[in-house]
Amino acid sequence: MTVKFTKYQGLGNDFVLIDNRQHANPVLTPEQAQKVCDRHFGVGADGVIFVLPGQGDTDYTMRIYNSDSSEPEMCGNGIRCLARFIADLEGKDEAVHSYRIHTLAGVITPELLANGQVKVNMGQPRLLADQIPTTLNSPGEQVVQRPISVAEQNWLVTCVSMGNPHCITFVEDVASIPLEKLGPQFETHAAFPQRINTEFVEVVRPDYLKMRVWERGAGITMACGTGACAVLVAGVLTARCQSKATIELPGGPLEIAWAGGEEPVYMTGPAESVFAGDLTL
Repeated sequence: MTVKFTKYQGLGNDFVLIDNRQHANPVLTPEQAQKVCDRHFGVGADGVIFVLPGQGDTDYTMRIYNSDSSEPEMCGNGIRCLARFIADLEGKDEAVHSYRIHTLAGVITPELLANGQVKVNMGQPRLLADQIPTTLNSPGEQVVQRPISVAEQNWLVTCVSMGNPHCITFVEDVASIPLEKLGPQFETHAAFPQRINTEFVEVVRPDYLKMRVWERGAGITMACGTGACAVLVAGVLTARCQSKATIELPGGPLEIAWAGGEEPVYMTGPAESVFAGDLTL
C-alpha cells in the first residue's frame, strides 16, 4: 500500500499529514503511525495527523496518533498544520478563511490569516479536577497551586485541560530543569489517571513567559500549542501574567490570549509545509 503524505511543522513540532477525506477512519493503524514517526527508520515526526470527513456541521475531522502510537484528544500546533494542509489541498490563496474542525476535544476553529499565521479559537479551558482529570483536589474544585511530590521533590502545580490534560509548574530558571528526568515521572504519576502533559514555566515579564514541555505520548518536543494555552491560563489564575502574552517555546513564540471566565483561549502562530512524499507500507 502506498499513501501520500506532506510533512508540516509548527515551531518545530512536526507532523506527517495525510489526506483521509475519502475514508471515515484513519488509513494507518496506530502501530504504522508509530513507525512513520521514527526519526531513524521512518519519516520522523511527533505525530501523524489525518484529515477525515466532517461530522455534523463541521468541515473536517482531525485524528492524530502520537509517536508512541497513543491517540491524544487534540494538538494545538497540529491543528494549525492541519488548517494549512487543508488550505493547500483546496488550493486556497492567502485570503483569510476559517474551518470548523471536529476533534476528540470538541469543535475547534482555526483561521488562516493574510500574514501567513494561523489563529485558533481553542475553546474554553476546563479547570475542575475531574475535567483534567486529576486526584490533586476534590472533583468539582480547581487545581491551583496544589502540592505534588515528584522525583523526591515537592512542586506546586496548576492543572488545566484544553481538551487534553496539562500540569503547569512555575520555576525560577526553566533552562536548568532536567526535563528528560522529570517529564516521564510527571506523565505517569498516580495523580493523573489518563497521564499528563507537563509544562515548566519561567515568567520573564507579565507579557512574556518561557516554557519547556514534556508531552504525553511524545516526550520532549520543540513546542506544544495546547500547552502554551494552558500556561497562559495558569499564569492568569495565579496572577503571574497578563491576559495576553507571548509564550516562548524552544521552537519559537506563540501569541496566547484569554479574557478569563468562560471565554475561549486564542492561539496564534505559524504552520509551514516541509516536504511531501509517499509512504510504502
